Amino acid sequence: MTKTFSFAILHFTVAFTVGYLLTGSAMVGGMLAVIEPACNTVVFHFHEKAWKRFAEADPQMNAGAVKAGWLHIH
Repeated sequence: MTKTFSFAILHFTVAFTVGYLLTGSAMVGGMLAVIEPACNTVVFHFHEKAWKRFAEADPQMNAGAVKAGWLHIH
């Protein structure tokens, strides 16, 4: 859980910094620091659902990709 929390802080910091550097506005940086990770969380949920269907659709193909080292399945 500590790693997850530290990654969240890092993610918010990067989003804020990029927004602030691009616009010069702390308000925009702050909004990006909240909105962008929230959007990514929702998108990641659907990505995981799609990935699970993909993995279940053709286990043989996925096994070959994992063995080759270019695909990592959780």
